[in-house]
Amino acid sequence: MSNSAEIRINGNSYELPVVVGSEDEVAIDIGSFRTQSGVITLDPGFKNTGSTQSAITFLDGEKGILRYRGYSIEELAENSTFLEVAYLLIYGELPDKETFDQFKKEVSLHTLVNEDIKKILEGFPSAAHPMGVLSSLVTSLTAFYPESLDPNRSKDRVNLSIIRLLAKLPTFAAWSYKNEVGHPVMYPRNDLDYTSNFLYMMFGLPSEKYEVDPVVAKALDQLLILHADHEQNCSTATVRVVGSSQASLFASISAGVNALWGPLHGGANQAVIEMLARIQQDGGDTAKWMAKAKDKDDPFRLMGFGHRVYKNFDPRAKIIKKAADDVLDKLGVNDPILDIAKGLEEVALKDDYFVERKLYPNVDFYSGIIYRALGIPVDMFTVMFALGRLPGWIAQWKEMRENGEPIGRPRQVYTGSKLRQYVPMNKR
Repeated sequence: MSNSAEIRINGNSYELPVVVGSEDEVAIDIGSFRTQSGVITLDPGFKNTGSTQSAITFLDGEKGILRYRGYSIEELAENSTFLEVAYLLIYGELPDKETFDQFKKEVSLHTLVNEDIKKILEGFPSAAHPMGVLSSLVTSLTAFYPESLDPNRSKDRVNLSIIRLLAKLPTFAAWSYKNEVGHPVMYPRNDLDYTSNFLYMMFGLPSEKYEVDPVVAKALDQLLILHADHEQNCSTATVRVVGSSQASLFASISAGVNALWGPLHGGANQAVIEMLARIQQDGGDTAKWMAKAKDKDDPFRLMGFGHRVYKNFDPRAKIIKKAADDVLDKLGVNDPILDIAKGLEEVALKDDYFVERKLYPNVDFYSGIIYRALGIPVDMFTVMFALGRLPGWIAQWKEMRENGEPIGRPRQVYTGSKLRQYVPMNKR
């Protein structure tokens, strides 16, 4: 393969280097193109623009491949834990037992939050969206740890910020739920593992003993692993761009939370449950709604089926389908909404229309089912997504800073008015 590409404009020829990734992905490096030619490239939404070279996550949507640091998502979900995967993503390698034990200990030492944060939480009305609460609490860490604002801080200080955020986000996430339902907050229990501790803080009450169901904890742990990173998506790109200004880790992650909040990004599993509720309200006839989904003239869209990136089966969906089945079987949930979901799933996996178009249930479909079965409110779904995506955001921010990447500054093609003369108001 040639190591350069040629672009011709107005009779002039420009040669640009070709970059090949470790998985043979090919890109044309246009970094010098504007300097050479005075011309920019236009790519709305950055659909075909590589903003960075990253060693964290490999994704091949055509083949249904997702790997973290070279490890397949299937192996990690089967054999690892979310906290171990977090270490892998952030530091680049799987830890040995001694290293991992120390890592867990450091995280457990920082799960408590400053009591003044409760005052911030109490300032939110119960109607406040949990994502808004979560974003605000993450940003508030810059006030409690002002040393994190120093862009030239030492490696040890950066690592302390990473540990603090990993430790405290489950507390913030659980407390945002408690604020919504009007329950007293629960303090972390460091004798529990990372995911079980979160479930305890979510659903425990001071007046009663809460036992974490191991089947539920394992399913949630797997779901967090599946969401831990997903290459250069909207929220991840946001974290990197904000971080490129030398904003603190806390401010950058808060920006990622807000980007994830949008219904076109992190709200997909919420849209699944809303769709199922709509079908239930209509009488629950799944055949009718599957027929609507097939009708190209019908505006109805089947949520949670197919994927923008994966043109084959979403590899994460294969894993989480079993976890969803295990949770439903263990909890014995009797919910007509979930019955409708299973009906849609059965049709989509067998119907030629969906099979030929590869419109299989995706990870958002199954995660919505799991969250619903656990009794998690719909507007908390995106908070759960943020909890899972945190290690990926941290890893991407850390990589961007260590690589010394320049501040993000996209160009534009101006389409407004040309130079005009100002006309005083009394003459208009």
